[in-house]
Amino acid sequence: MSDPRDLFDLTGRVACITGASSGIGRRAAITLAAAGAYVVGVARRRDALDSLAREIGEGCATVVGDVADRAGMDTLISAISEPFGAPDIVVHAAGVNTREAADDVTPEGWDQTLALNLSAPFFISQAMVPAMKAKGWGRIVNFASLQTTRAFPGGIAYGASKGGVAQLTRAMAEAWSVDGITANAIGPGFFPTELTAAVFGNPERAARNAAQTCAGRNGTMEDMDGPLLFLCSDASSYVTGQVLMVDGGFTAK
Repeated sequence: MSDPRDLFDLTGRVACITGASSGIGRRAAITLAAAGAYVVGVARRRDALDSLAREIGEGCATVVGDVADRAGMDTLISAISEPFGAPDIVVHAAGVNTREAADDVTPEGWDQTLALNLSAPFFISQAMVPAMKAKGWGRIVNFASLQTTRAFPGGIAYGASKGGVAQLTRAMAEAWSVDGITANAIGPGFFPTELTAAVFGNPERAARNAAQTCAGRNGTMEDMDGPLLFLCSDASSYVTGQVLMVDGGFTAK
């Protein structure tokens, strides 16, 4: 039997991470690089990407771009593929939550949310799939949410997009897994990121969320490393079309 640790080795793989400038996306880039992957971080903020590149060092490239800009998709994919070749792994961590109450949702807020959270993961994956098919190996990791299955105040657009991510993930698996490409999603609980700054800025609210979990605490960035590495590696070769909730048991209660 080979060493089981080899299942998690990403040496020589190329991983693209959107939303890599902060939060879970940044953590994903660091984790996959530590596992041996060449990493291409994509985001809109040059300074934050430069900081990421300095932290990872050799084997990290960055691309400044808007993943929701469909008109610029060909240019974006070309820039992502230029440093190390076409990606074997794509992690869709870019996202937005406008937190508009149902009565206050604007067409602009709705369209922005759906474009970034739902449309971008599909069209970027669609553009990367041909190269993955040619290799007979690929990993697509989407990001679902507690709001994939739960309704939160001010979350109607965000929740709709994340409910869509779950079905998008299943449909991607149906379409592409026969070619060796797995498609799965991670559903984070409450992690300290820019998107959840308002939650963690309110100690009472953060404590209530922690009490709702089975684990009795909110997430830390380290809690994301194992699930992400599992879904990006050979360890999950027969796992596809699934939403893995990494929420300390929030949705179990």
